[in-house]
Amino acid sequence: MARNIQSLERAAAMLRLLAGGERRLGLSDVASSLGLAKGTAHGILRTLQAEGFVEQDPASGRYQLGAELLRLGNSYLDVHELRARALVWTDDLARSSGESVYVGVLHQQGVLIMHHVFRPDDSRQVLEVGAMQPLHSTALGKVLSAYDPVAHTEAVDNAHEAFTPRTVTSADGFEELLALTRARGWGADVEETWVGVASVAAPIHDRRRMPVGAVGVTGAVERVCKEGEVRPDLVAAVRDCARAVSRDLGAGRF
Repeated sequence: MARNIQSLERAAAMLRLLAGGERRLGLSDVASSLGLAKGTAHGILRTLQAEGFVEQDPASGRYQLGAELLRLGNSYLDVHELRARALVWTDDLARSSGESVYVGVLHQQGVLIMHHVFRPDDSRQVLEVGAMQPLHSTALGKVLSAYDPVAHTEAVDNAHEAFTPRTVTSADGFEELLALTRARGWGADVEETWVGVASVAAPIHDRRRMPVGAVGVTGAVERVCKEGEVRPDLVAAVRDCARAVSRDLGAGRF
């Protein structure tokens, strides 16, 4: 059986460390967090820095992720068929709904945002491509959990954190939400993840009719909902977008 290369494992662990928590870390912080000698940690950091994966602040000497990682990440996203197929349809959805649009896929224990279209207004917004969202409380996550057995298992195993008073964390309650999602063909999150924010999402299928992602709109609850319920026109628009992307992926007519 082939053995993993220790230096690569350490470099990967270092990149993950720099990606979470504090924005910048010193050599001692990195070494102690990973249980490495300072000399070993410094050698790996210098190599990563030479390749552009890590940058060092000249003033403080602390390290952070480098721009080369962003380039590689964008390259991955650009060639990903789901994102490529979703580009036009999600732009149309953002224009018609007036809200932000997200495409998410299952990644480890959460939802990875792989495409984000800004709300079409002049407000200041932050690009969330690469961000992670929880499976058990978001509309994207519920849709993935309802249609993908792997996502379902991850969601059930990790559905413990209540982000707001409306977050459903009980096993029975969550299963009821997923059953409702499958019955309706779409999922919703009304202030279950963020207070004042609501979203609605629908599944995207590929040519094998397998769930490969989800698309949804997110916005202020007073815009997305009417009398406490997600607006039917937004539900219809999101489902139409999901069907269009699915057809482009070869899923045929729904």
